[in-house]
Amino acid sequence: MNIISYLREKLALPSPWRHNGRVDIDFPMLVACVLLMGIGLVMIASASSAVAYTNTGNTFHYFGRHMIYICVALAAGWITLLIPISEWQRYSGWLLLIAFAVLILVLIPGIGREVNGSRRWIGFSGLNVQPSELAKLFMVIFLAGFLVRRKQEVKQRLRGLVKPLFLALMMAGLLIKEPDYGAAVVMMGSVVVMLYLAGVSLVLSLPLLGLLLLGLYYFVGFEAYHMARFTSFTDPWGDQYGSGYQLTQALIAFGRGEWVGLGLGNSIQKQFFLPEAHTDFVFSVLAEELGMIGALTTLALFVFVSVRALWIGVWAERAKQYYAAYVAYGLALLWIAQVVINLGVNIGLLPTKGLTLPFISYGGSSLVVCCVSLAILLRIEWERRTLLLSDKTMTKAQIARMAKGVRDAR
Repeated sequence: MNIISYLREKLALPSPWRHNGRVDIDFPMLVACVLLMGIGLVMIASASSAVAYTNTGNTFHYFGRHMIYICVALAAGWITLLIPISEWQRYSGWLLLIAFAVLILVLIPGIGREVNGSRRWIGFSGLNVQPSELAKLFMVIFLAGFLVRRKQEVKQRLRGLVKPLFLALMMAGLLIKEPDYGAAVVMMGSVVVMLYLAGVSLVLSLPLLGLLLLGLYYFVGFEAYHMARFTSFTDPWGDQYGSGYQLTQALIAFGRGEWVGLGLGNSIQKQFFLPEAHTDFVFSVLAEELGMIGALTTLALFVFVSVRALWIGVWAERAKQYYAAYVAYGLALLWIAQVVINLGVNIGLLPTKGLTLPFISYGGSSLVVCCVSLAILLRIEWERRTLLLSDKTMTKAQIARMAKGVRDAR
């Protein structure tokens, strides 16, 4: 079945876009995420203006590209909303294979594109795709299915814990080879928490977690530059023109912003003082221009969407839609981990890592995956409500098809 035929089939089925002749969607969640994308678009226009003019002669170069990314991301989210959750479970194994394939491809010279010493992108036709973003999403989708299929094994036997951890460690190893330490930490952290949510035994897991921590300590301490980078955030002013440069400039941006900020477009740090001002450190520019009030408002939106995503998982689990519940938990954990790490890096609570801020940072891959993740969450919430009221809102044939998907997910 080709993609056109597949989409035609899904368009004929009920979905949040066309349910009883109306849009039936979780509007609070959708509106909060759209607001975050709007804030991101405005801040990218401001934070990237200086570097865009210097590099291209067009102040709005990155703004225009990000507008295109938003259109692509929204289209991807719209298509994702048409896909039943049971389809993600059905093809979860293939998606994991795709994730490993693209992570291997990006390491091959001539295919992977190297920037600043890291080979994290596959470039073609002027576009760059970051495989790590897909890998994190597909790992969550696969692991959710594994936790449903092997529920008792995960809870009671060591091999039920070792199997998913082994796959996650293989993926983390490929991410570290790029290197992309931030993505590896986010993915491994989400996997571990998902295993605990599935009921894994502490007696079985603690020794393995101890080995993971020892491995992390060995990796960090094995090379001097790893340890220097890991510890430089504790005293960035000690080497403010070396390893602590980005953090000191970010902290200066926060200090300039005070309560109400310097005003939109008036950032000083974005004028080539703060590297990666429109990507990894866009939140620092936001705090400088919009102040503490703007920063806390943005943080409140992140808290809302993260908690809402977790609640979507809780609602699905109460409705015995266990696969959907684990997917929701995993996607929420990915968002939470990325927000915590990115903000922690910006304010000096964590070592500097190249990790985007969901919905806000410049970058097409991150934005598309965020919108796909949002669409999956909206679909989970809709299917949970629809199945509870299916006798009143759907035909018998539609009920049978939807119920089959839920039975497959149990």
